[in-house]
Amino acid sequence: MGKRFSRIIPVAHTLMGSLLASASFSVVAQNQALPAQALDWQAWEGDEASQQLCRGRYVMPSYRLPVEQNPETLSVETRDADYAADGEALLRGDVVLRRGNTELEAERIYLPASREQVDAEGNLALRDGQALVRGDSATLMLNEDRASVRNSHYVLYEERLRGQASQLEQTGESQYRLRDATFTTCEPGANTWELVSSDIRLNQESGFGTATNARLKVKDVPVFYWPWLRFPIDDKRHTGLLSPAIGFSSDGFNYAQPFYWNIAPNHDATITPRWMSDRGLLLNGEYRYLFSESEGTVEGGYLSSDDGGNSGSDRFAGETRWYVDARHAGRVNSRSNYRLRYGASSDGRYFDDFGDEFGSSDRVSLERLAQIDYQGDQWYLDARAQGFQRLEDPLSDNDKPFYRLPSLTANSNWQLGSGFFSEWRSNATYFWRDVDERLVPEREAATGTRLHLTPAVGWREEKPWGYIEPRAELWYTAYELDYGDRETERNTSPSRTVPVTSVDGGLMFERELELGSRGYRQTLEPRFNYAYVPRKNQTQLPDFDSRERAFSWDQLWSPHRFSGGDRVGDLNRVSVGVQTRFIEDDSGRDRLTFGIGQSIYFADRRIDSDGDPDTLPARPEEDAYVNPQRYYQATRDRSPLVTRLDWQINDRWSTGYEWLYDDHREKTEHTRFDLRYRHPEGHVVNLGYRWEIEGFDPDTLPGDDGFRDYNREEWDLSFAWKTSPRVDLIGRYLHDQTNDRALEKLAGVQWNDCCYGVQLVWREWVDDNDTARVADDFNDHGLFLRFVFRGLGGVGQEADSYFERTIPGYRPTPL
Repeated sequence: MGKRFSRIIPVAHTLMGSLLASASFSVVAQNQALPAQALDWQAWEGDEASQQLCRGRYVMPSYRLPVEQNPETLSVETRDADYAADGEALLRGDVVLRRGNTELEAERIYLPASREQVDAEGNLALRDGQALVRGDSATLMLNEDRASVRNSHYVLYEERLRGQASQLEQTGESQYRLRDATFTTCEPGANTWELVSSDIRLNQESGFGTATNARLKVKDVPVFYWPWLRFPIDDKRHTGLLSPAIGFSSDGFNYAQPFYWNIAPNHDATITPRWMSDRGLLLNGEYRYLFSESEGTVEGGYLSSDDGGNSGSDRFAGETRWYVDARHAGRVNSRSNYRLRYGASSDGRYFDDFGDEFGSSDRVSLERLAQIDYQGDQWYLDARAQGFQRLEDPLSDNDKPFYRLPSLTANSNWQLGSGFFSEWRSNATYFWRDVDERLVPEREAATGTRLHLTPAVGWREEKPWGYIEPRAELWYTAYELDYGDRETERNTSPSRTVPVTSVDGGLMFERELELGSRGYRQTLEPRFNYAYVPRKNQTQLPDFDSRERAFSWDQLWSPHRFSGGDRVGDLNRVSVGVQTRFIEDDSGRDRLTFGIGQSIYFADRRIDSDGDPDTLPARPEEDAYVNPQRYYQATRDRSPLVTRLDWQINDRWSTGYEWLYDDHREKTEHTRFDLRYRHPEGHVVNLGYRWEIEGFDPDTLPGDDGFRDYNREEWDLSFAWKTSPRVDLIGRYLHDQTNDRALEKLAGVQWNDCCYGVQLVWREWVDDNDTARVADDFNDHGLFLRFVFRGLGGVGQEADSYFERTIPGYRPTPL
């Protein structure tokens, strides 16, 4: 073995770095595979391996030659060297050259006298900290951005890409061409998929590559062909195909293929053609933009002619189906913001028929809004025009919501000293809706203007041991109404003035407590609240936006029985309750909260949605269309006992419980129970139970979509289990105990690998047909498949937000 020696040779700046100065290849070619070690692959070891998505990583070995002070200096180490008289040099035997961050290894290197190029042969390896290129031979032009490597293999360390090419050429600064090339993000020796092309061109400056005669292979089986393909070669957002979604359901087969368009750094769009065997081709799209002071999105869908589905009786057959939802929000200045939104759909069943995700849709309406606000030191101002399209089909006139055209709000608060305060709430709104006034209840037939003023004064004295707060509000409401073509004797300029008074107070007791070697601070917090609202005739008032609230823990302490401004419910009651909390001393976190309370009524509550102060609601045996609980709720002398519990059992388990119990009838009116498990590794389990007496919500009537003519009892079990960094198992079962049926069944698996991801979900659910009747409900089911090849197709897609809504606490792994 010959003696090794080193030498320093000054050369032009373009030597060697011209090939991989900013190397960021993302494609390669077919040839004999190299072993993983030759591609600088290191497998994870021990416990670390079980926590990783990939089984190893690419790691560049240490440089063999030290760095020089002058980055343009060339360092050489070789076993043998021959120099000709004219300056030619032949270096032989494990030659190593380094300039800056680029290092070349080869068996032989030839340097001509002109020093304009370098020819390297034999077991070539070129590294620059970002990439590795191996090959049989290479020619590098020292004064130009040109190079050629034959029979090459390459690796991008950060991007986790590798590939091969029969010939790799640098054709200009940051521009490359690969012939007979392939690339993949799969681990060495695991070609689950690869892209194969006869000619690939890369432009690192633009971040794009193009491929001619490109084939996608899965396990060496061709599955797709592109005569020409443009794709990203870095991790920025680039134009390209996204992962498709495939679904099989009782309605047939559907395939969605998203295409992402990176228009500019602050503009992008996603276009998704979706073919459904039972309905036709639906074109969906989303456009997003972002500026320094504003942002927005525009999304929509269009189906030119609905094929009618498989039921054979779809009334939308042959019709155009569409929707649009445009949103824009911005800032006028540091105190003022604005929002714009317009949503519309061709019909109320659009999202039921073309559900957002997995055949589901949580949309109940589409909003139209133009709004601007101002937040000053003293005043909050808001001006808006707002409306909604309610997504039901059929939709009766009396179910259509009112538009606010416009609505103006001005609110303020003042601290007057010594505990006294005052508030000002005001709103002026013009309400309108497009209905036949003759087909809706008389109180809902009007359109017009409402002026609503609610000044308030109060005093709050707060001490460490408790507080007291008397408060008085004055509700003044005046209208100017128009009943259109409807003949009516109702007042077109009614008004109402009602005082609302209340006294709220509580005590606070504390003690130190030790349980299970843990220190706690336990509180005991008795509370009382008295509220008085006189009975006021409101039969002449319209019903634009009021809704009677269902009873709850919060209602124990509120003097307002209705939301909105059209109804003020009469009330003469006192509420008493007590709450205890266990506060963990170390963290200050509430470990357990338990409360119980009840209201005592001194008078019937006669005001309902009709506003009549003299008439009690009808009994259910007298009127089948009345809420069966309304009469009892109006005349009972005490509310149900309300009990609630929130318990953080430990760092992983928690539970919540709410129980409304009628101690007079000895009957439960409402109960809710939740048991939750959260694991640091992402495992989630939820168990929920709900029971609700028929007619519990006083605002619903028989025939309403939200009304159920039975006691509602449901179980909800959901889970998401990360069996490994690669596998997520998900499931849900929602059971209607009352009718002994499953409302939803869901089971799915998501497999995440180093170079691909697969999501397979089966779901069966009940469609209620937008009615309260159980008889016309029907079951639907589907099988949904989504897959992605990592590194091919630009922007990766997140796992569906549907899982986050359906399985509380679950954070899907990006697919």
